[in-house]
Amino acid sequence: MLPKVAIVGRPNVGKSSLFNRIVGKRLSITDDKPGVTRDRIYEKASWLLKEFYLIDTGGIEIKDAPFSKQIRAQVEVATDEADVIIFVVDVRASLTDDDNYIAKMLYKTKKPVIVAVNKVDDNSLKDNMYDFYALGFDLVMPVSTLHGIGVGDMLDEVVKLFNNVETDEEDKAVKFSVVGRPNVGKSSLVNALLGEKRVIVSDISGTTRDAIDTKFTYNDKEYMVVDTAGLKKRGKIYENIDRYATIRTVDAIIRSDIVLLVLDASVGIIEQDTHIGEYIEQYNKPCVIVYNKWDLVKKDSNTMQNMIKKTRETFKYLDYAPIVFISALTDKRLETIFPEIDLVSEAYDRRIQTATLNNVISDAVAMFPPSKFNGGIIKIYYTMQAGTKPPTFQFFVNDESFLHFSYKRYLENQLRKNFDFYGTPIKLEFKKRD
Repeated sequence: MLPKVAIVGRPNVGKSSLFNRIVGKRLSITDDKPGVTRDRIYEKASWLLKEFYLIDTGGIEIKDAPFSKQIRAQVEVATDEADVIIFVVDVRASLTDDDNYIAKMLYKTKKPVIVAVNKVDDNSLKDNMYDFYALGFDLVMPVSTLHGIGVGDMLDEVVKLFNNVETDEEDKAVKFSVVGRPNVGKSSLVNALLGEKRVIVSDISGTTRDAIDTKFTYNDKEYMVVDTAGLKKRGKIYENIDRYATIRTVDAIIRSDIVLLVLDASVGIIEQDTHIGEYIEQYNKPCVIVYNKWDLVKKDSNTMQNMIKKTRETFKYLDYAPIVFISALTDKRLETIFPEIDLVSEAYDRRIQTATLNNVISDAVAMFPPSKFNGGIIKIYYTMQAGTKPPTFQFFVNDESFLHFSYKRYLENQLRKNFDFYGTPIKLEFKKRD
């Protein structure tokens, strides 16, 4: 697992700007108004050849809610998820009561903290940063997210702190997370799979707040299931803690080998479901789509096929995902889940011999040669598999700008046609041959 770095701080100190600066693209919305909603939670970043996940902990300002709850929710994320914490403060505002409150909470976490004194845009403000040593942390560094000043020096220190991060020993258990919007029966499914009640089951949406990892054995094979808090619809998060339940859900997706996306068969697909599917696609995870509450559906001979068709139309980006129909409450069709998990797990870790791979690609190009695009025709010299989880293939070409997205899709389809990548995404990377 890659280390995680959380950015925390009170509203309007420049957290979003720092997040965008580090990841190198505009992913978080920035605004002068405090508490503006941000559209991303995790993003992979790198510095000095070290990769890590950057956690966006910006929250939504909820009118009339006590402000201390907002701060506590941000600190909770840093405590639970991060290996290193960047605490952003505003040099122009000097120390505030909110800064001191956050500092006290962070100090109790016993995690490494770097205080990033933001908005030090010129040398005349540098002396003001020394006031922030009163927060009690050793690493206090001036930065300007607007101009990029000092951000590199701060990241140097972040990377040094990674040396103290303990990494988990490799676990051969197949890890799968159970995700979905609130009240689709995720906890009931986990309980049914485990055969005993190890997590809380309730009819109240959002009962489960934290991820609960449970290891177990089934048919002499080891698994680990992660039950997660339900995702609430973006833009309608009335309790700030629900946003952080979302962060834990995304963290569970990242930590998983396979994701079970649980849908409510009695309701059908709604917008919230598609948002969760987008997270699965974003992090290139294998997926099994699980329709729960199948016992509540009035059926005819075409019901299942119609639902499969609707699912494929809605989740086009998860077209590789198998679909199963179960009832966690009545234990119906539960036996269909583990065979799918096993097949998907094998495909996720599948490696193809280089000679066989190149023969397939050569045949595919001969059968359907690429057309001219961007002033040239792409020529594929050589293909190799660069990794697994997910299976990743590198194509060495004359010029990657000549590749049309439709031809990339064609090559992916040919790989899927010739090799068993059941239930898993595959990545195609194109590089100019030196």
